[in-house]
Amino acid sequence: MANKLTLSALGAAVALLAVSAAYGQQAAANADGDEAGAPRAKEDTVRLGTITIVGEGNNRGAGQILNEDASKSRSTVTKAATEKDRSTGNPYQALALLPGISTFNYDATGLFGGGLTVRGFNSDQLGFTVNGVPVNDSGNFAVYPQEYADQENLCTQSVTQGSPDVESPHAGATGGNVTVNSCDPENARRFRVSQTLGGLSLTRSFIRFDTGRFADDKLKMFFSYSHTQADKWKGKGQAKKDHFDAAFRWDLDAENVILGSVLYNYAVNNNIYSVSLAQLDANGYYYDFGDTFVGHLPPVKGTAQKETSATPGYYKLSFNPFRNAIVSLSGSFKLAENTSLKIQPYLWYGFGNGALQQQTALSETAFLNKATGKTGAGVDLNGDGDTLDTVIVARGSVTRTSRPGVTTELNTLVGDHQIRAGLWIERADHRQTQPAVPVDNDGNALDIWLQNGQILRPDGTAYQGRDWQSISTASQLYISDSVNFLSDKATFTFGVRAPRVSRNLTSNANETFTTGYRLVRRYSDVLPQAGVRVNLDKAHQVFVNLAKNFRAPPNFALTGNNVKLVGTDVQLLREALPETSVMTDLGYRYQAKALSLSATLFNSDFKNRQSNAFDPVTQNSTYQNVGRVNNRGLELEAGSAPFLGGFTAYGSLTVQKTKVKDDFQASATVSLPTTGKQLTLTPETMIGASLQYASGPLYARLKAKHTGRQYATLMNDEEVPSYTLLDLDAGYNFGNVSMLSNVQMRFNVSNITNQKYRTPSSGTTINAVKYGTVNANTVFYYLGAPRLASLTLSADFK
Repeated sequence: MANKLTLSALGAAVALLAVSAAYGQQAAANADGDEAGAPRAKEDTVRLGTITIVGEGNNRGAGQILNEDASKSRSTVTKAATEKDRSTGNPYQALALLPGISTFNYDATGLFGGGLTVRGFNSDQLGFTVNGVPVNDSGNFAVYPQEYADQENLCTQSVTQGSPDVESPHAGATGGNVTVNSCDPENARRFRVSQTLGGLSLTRSFIRFDTGRFADDKLKMFFSYSHTQADKWKGKGQAKKDHFDAAFRWDLDAENVILGSVLYNYAVNNNIYSVSLAQLDANGYYYDFGDTFVGHLPPVKGTAQKETSATPGYYKLSFNPFRNAIVSLSGSFKLAENTSLKIQPYLWYGFGNGALQQQTALSETAFLNKATGKTGAGVDLNGDGDTLDTVIVARGSVTRTSRPGVTTELNTLVGDHQIRAGLWIERADHRQTQPAVPVDNDGNALDIWLQNGQILRPDGTAYQGRDWQSISTASQLYISDSVNFLSDKATFTFGVRAPRVSRNLTSNANETFTTGYRLVRRYSDVLPQAGVRVNLDKAHQVFVNLAKNFRAPPNFALTGNNVKLVGTDVQLLREALPETSVMTDLGYRYQAKALSLSATLFNSDFKNRQSNAFDPVTQNSTYQNVGRVNNRGLELEAGSAPFLGGFTAYGSLTVQKTKVKDDFQASATVSLPTTGKQLTLTPETMIGASLQYASGPLYARLKAKHTGRQYATLMNDEEVPSYTLLDLDAGYNFGNVSMLSNVQMRFNVSNITNQKYRTPSSGTTINAVKYGTVNANTVFYYLGAPRLASLTLSADFK
């Protein structure tokens, strides 16, 4: 079956190439390779590691593709595409159709987040930047796409499949990078309002004010605010989100520019329950957290009351509240005729519950006695005058991060050589605790943020299921040289970056690990990359790129189940090694007035692939070395200019084959035969397509994404079936209506066919049923959300 599927996909690829080539030859004959007006990706002149657009973004693939000159694979979605999406969407949804990308969301609104892989690399193995600021979690490199920005304010969202840019400020990117960029403020004054209503009680209000240019036309700003909320698609609960964006552009003159932005998010979500296949079979597709609280037992002095938490827990005791801010200031300054300086200081701040908040049955004698260094201290939790009981409380993992940093780059032209040299420095203070608060008789936590009314030990300090502080200091020096040859038809680029990460972790004595300790680890590497791009003529282009990538181990590799107490010393069960990968891209692009096409053959060799196995029931994580992994495949992407009086098409195809090259060391005595197995969370085939019709004020667009089969377990003994999703977007612009201008109506329907599907919550699971208890876990799945429709009305006040 796998071979048939692969052959079918390759056949489709050949057919797409043949049709595109024929169409391209006709277009070239008609336009002589002229691509005037075609949108093209250009390096942002102010922000490091980002791109901007030259040309109209709507006339090629309806905003799903740009013409490229990079010597590596890169795909971009522009505002012309995302402004037709549901207004509540997030970057994972925006990027879904691009080649190499497998993505899912916990719900159709995008408010609850989701997951994304590129060529088999998970989102925590990709570098994410928003307006040039790295936003991966400084501890575990996780990404939370629902937090960063409102879609109305974004201009480009792009992915570099395989090789991060040499200037990318990341120490955890072995599989490429994703960049998200806000649009500049408008040149003319404008006040925009938008209202969205939809299924699941979805409501969203958005306002934005642009000042237009002032201060001798040198300065412009915008401010926006949105409030969004929606019910969960299964079980009780909802998501609420308040978001504020502000930005300015200050053109000191034509060659000296300063940009600034503030992105603030405040969200309180109920969690969506992930299920095992056994739970799915027994309880149905809509199985979720419980609707009722099991309640407290009447307290009786001298008698032990043993309260027991239900599984799954009560929905009101599974919140994920979080607030965060991304503040950045970017400047580009001309120092000499051919020399410029870019500098960008930034601050990332976040606070909230970063993991599932659980109802926990806590023993009244489970408290730490700091004098003895052991648990056993008693606290009367239910007020009955004894410490004999076990009482349900609300407990969760709280994270507070303060993360300032700065990126700088000096860019100069020396003869035919464009030389860039830069430095990135960042210091992240990452505080992770696990406090608990009382729960009332109706099942309400005293404080969902777990700050007010914390349960205290007998000595007056707060109970903590974990108590870590990580100081992670990251830096990177880089230099690159780009030179043209063959009469400027070819460009050779060579670069080297040298990332360094220091993890200084302090684990204070807590109720889970009663011995305090401190561990310091330092990781570094030297990462070369080289690429060549050759323009065969105006329309045809080939490129090749080779790069080495690096990812430092996350901070939790120094904690929890990864450490043990030997006498009075704390030792690691296994020394975590940095991940490294070597990426090779060989590509061809056809870029003419009527059609853009790219085809890329890729190969990735992965060494010391580190992965986290997480059990949502036991709340335990272990950091594991999966070993060497090879992934190779083909990515195709094509987008047309408007044809047949208003149609625009886009398509992508990914065919990939992964192979694990080492057996998995499950324990000191057990080795599992994973050699030759397919890597988890890596679909063999993916197809994305979009067909849009636009005529005057009317447009309609149909999108399709097919995700082929994949595996949920390292031993490939639990398969995830393939699925195909269809979405419909349509809209009409009424123009000016009374005092309003640009009055628009937008209608969005996701998952038209109500497709049911599932995606594994972890990529390093060993099936517990077949392999017993040796580092084994039950596979848990996130289920696909059903059909959802929404309607948006927007208008401008001039």
